[in-house]
Order: sequence, then C-alpha cells, then structure tokens
Amino acid sequence: MSIDRAILFRLATNTRLERIVKTVPWGQDMAWRAASPYVAGTVADDAIRAAQELSARNVASSIDQFGELVDDPTVAQRVTDDYLRLAGQLTDSDDTWLAIDLSHLGLDIDPRGCADRITAIARALPEGRRIQVGAEDHARSDAVLTCVLNVAGRGLADRLGATVQANLRRTPDDVERLLNAGIHIRLVKGAYVEQSDRALPYGEPTDIAYLRLAHRLATTKAPFALATHDGVLREAVLASLGPVPVEQLLGVRPEVIDDLTARGIPVRVYIPFGHNWFRYWMRRLAESRGA
Repeated sequence: MSIDRAILFRLATNTRLERIVKTVPWGQDMAWRAASPYVAGTVADDAIRAAQELSARNVASSIDQFGELVDDPTVAQRVTDDYLRLAGQLTDSDDTWLAIDLSHLGLDIDPRGCADRITAIARALPEGRRIQVGAEDHARSDAVLTCVLNVAGRGLADRLGATVQANLRRTPDDVERLLNAGIHIRLVKGAYVEQSDRALPYGEPTDIAYLRLAHRLATTKAPFALATHDGVLREAVLASLGPVPVEQLLGVRPEVIDDLTARGIPVRVYIPFGHNWFRYWMRRLAESRGA
C-alpha cells in the first residue's frame, strides 16, 4: 500500500481536518463540489431520486445513510427509525436495497440490540429486497459476522446481504459460514489499513485471493456479487464465470455501468446520502491511490 494512500485513510477519520476544511473560507463549498459526484445528497429524498433515475436505466441500487461508530443507544434507535422510513419508501417498480454499517446501529455498545434493530429493518422491507451489511475493520469482523448470522437464524437470510473482504486472512472461513446460512455475499477487495498478520498485502496477493473467492462462490447456488472498480480483475472473473452481478459506487467510473448493462450483466450501484459526506469522500480519494 502506498504511503499517500495510508495517510489519506487516516485523514478520512480525522475530525480536526474535517472541521478545518469546513470552516476556512470556501472550504466546505470546494470540498462538496469535489465530493458531490459520489454522494446523492444530504437527505433521503435525494437518494430515492438517484435510485429511481438508475432504475430507469435498468440499474439496481443500494441506499446507505452515512454514519458509523455510534456509541449512544438513542442515536442508534434514531438511525433505525430513519431506515424503517426508508424501507417504507421503497416501491415495487425498482430493485432498491438498503445498506448499512452495523456500528451505525450501535454494534459496539449493544450487539444484541443491534441484531434486534437490523431485524426490524429487514422485516420492514418489501418482498425480495435486502439490507446489505457493510464491511468494517478487522476488529469488528467477529461482531459483524455474529450479528448477521444471528439475524439470518431468525428466518431472514433471504433479506440480508453480507460484505466480505478478500484481503482479510479470515475471509475464506467467514465465507463458508455465510454460505451455509444462505446469505447473499458481496465480494470486495478490502479498503481498511490492517496489520500484516490480519490482511494480505494490497496488490497481487489480494487480487489472487479475490479470484479464488469468486470461483469458490460460483461453485455454490448462493447469490453473490462482485464489488470492485478494478477493471482487469472484474473482467477476468466475468470472462471465466459469465454474467455475475457487479456492484459499483455512485460516481466512480460511471461509464462502466452502461457498458456492463449493454452486455447483459446485472449492475447495482451503491448510493450514499447524508451530512457526513466528508469522510466518505476522503476514503474514495484514498482508495483511488491504489486502484
């Protein structure tokens, strides 16, 4: 991993930097102009509108409200209420899912309550929809996996999606547990800066792990999707496995979406919204340094 990429990841969680940028003259406006291609807007209606526009192009989507690391049960419940309202806004005319990081629902402070909250959201979804659980850092991997399997065990596997990171050394075992539970799997490379005993180096070792995991998933009947903007890696998998669903981030290489759909490959776009867009934008910058 390049030094500038690692530094950008650290800056992405630097509250002081965000505060400085937003308080200097024109700082927030300039940052927002740079971030806006990757963010639907600051309110739910912005994300719903973006999803509808994609649906008109036969592209599915997953809507995520920015947020993570919640340490207040009151905030976690407020986030849950926001997602319940979002679930109620989904219509039968498009294929829109919801997406969330479990630390946004208070995973760190109340794992059991987090499972109850994700259960409530999953049950509120229209038939055939899922709530896609995002990947977080290695330190939360056990808690995230336990929560997802807990909720799946409540008869909601068909309304859940889990994200697995190819660079983590634990992922092959995690994949087997998710497959056994019948949970949709979203395969990503992995974006967090992790210790070498926990994660493979970025580059060829991670790419090879990604390919192996994709082929393992293809041997099962469990639903899965490729989530990567690495064109070489994506095309290598598609060439060997056929039209596997592909997931993309809003605003990142948007021309790829039309190319994939024209080839009959199902595409789903991640649509984030909310006021906490600065850190997300910084992460996109960091990831672009290693793309």
